[in-house]
Amino acid sequence: MNSIEWTFQLRFIVALALGLLVGLEREGTKSKRKLALGGIRTFPIISMLGFGCAWLYQLGVTLMLPIGLLSISVLAGVSYFSKVRTEKVGATSEITALLTFVVGALALMVDIWVSMAIGIINTMLLSEKAELENIVEKLDRAEFTAVLKFLLVTLIILPVLPNKNFTDFELNPSQIWQIVILVSTIGFIGYLLSKFLGQKVGLYLSGLIGGIVSSTAVSIANGRIAKKDPTLAISSLQGSIAASSIMYIKFLVIIFVISPVIAQTLWLKMIFLFAVGIASSYIKHDPSSETSAVEEELKNLQNPFEIKPAMLFGILFVAISVLTKIINQYVGAHGIFTFAGVVGIANIDPFIFSIAHSSWFDPKLVSTAIIVAMLSNTVIKGIYFGYFVPSLRTKTFQRFGILALAHIPLLFF
Repeated sequence: MNSIEWTFQLRFIVALALGLLVGLEREGTKSKRKLALGGIRTFPIISMLGFGCAWLYQLGVTLMLPIGLLSISVLAGVSYFSKVRTEKVGATSEITALLTFVVGALALMVDIWVSMAIGIINTMLLSEKAELENIVEKLDRAEFTAVLKFLLVTLIILPVLPNKNFTDFELNPSQIWQIVILVSTIGFIGYLLSKFLGQKVGLYLSGLIGGIVSSTAVSIANGRIAKKDPTLAISSLQGSIAASSIMYIKFLVIIFVISPVIAQTLWLKMIFLFAVGIASSYIKHDPSSETSAVEEELKNLQNPFEIKPAMLFGILFVAISVLTKIINQYVGAHGIFTFAGVVGIANIDPFIFSIAHSSWFDPKLVSTAIIVAMLSNTVIKGIYFGYFVPSLRTKTFQRFGILALAHIPLLFF
């Protein structure tokens, strides 16, 4: 298929369409706003003005582009100060007018995707005002401060960390902190999804989302929910296995970034385990009564961007890296596999990412050790859930057992 040739005429149509898109959105909210800057007619005209000024600029009339931008700035300024005098606040429409002029100019001057991306994203931000404000209301100020602290520490720490190996254990401070950032970022994405979608999803979907942060925490939380409300036991079990299933995808993504070679030996196994987990978790249920239970479950998840858990992960990562090499030197591969089984009882993330990052291990050995750790972790999660829900122990061990047994043949391939 031939690519589109973005002629002058097509670029003009794009500029007009993007102006109309913004104009339609502004026209829809015009009745709610007094002293509105413009609507369905004004914003397409502003976009075409930007396009025309850019055209004249390319023809050699270079002053037209800054003059056009200045004229729209004056118009926006007059509109803003008129609102201020009537005690109205907000400059969204005025800034949008300036941006629409720029979008019209960019439609002619640069790659077309730039103007299209800016115009569409701008319209989305304008139209989703209520939803965005709802998200802001859900943000806990302490959590927001924790994220800022983490980012600030990262910006300060990462540039000054030496990017070279130290000691016989080949510990690279810069690479270690980069892994901490990577793991925390993916966990934080899951944390945000769980926080903002909590009231909209049942235990099953909340398990999938929460599993990005910590599948073990989800299993324990779901077990407590089922203990308090036996009517939610099956749904809680389903959500726990769903959390364990998404764990494989999370590990695969991070391992791929850390070590593509290891990811190449694992990706098919991870997809297989994910599929088995999803299949074994599928139990039809009525999610209508799960809202409060979901909210209670999601409160158990910890913000991965807080300094304390991030630093703890970094310390565990270093400690497990050192222990793994020592065990390999003195005991060999069997010692590594035993250690993998032991760490599976607790948090397996530092072990899996540290061994995937290690350059002194054979990829086959690393792949097998990771499968052993995940097998151990799957078994312990089944034990956790079964402990909280005695009435469902048979089904718990059956379903977690299916997922655990799926690991065994992968140890030999």
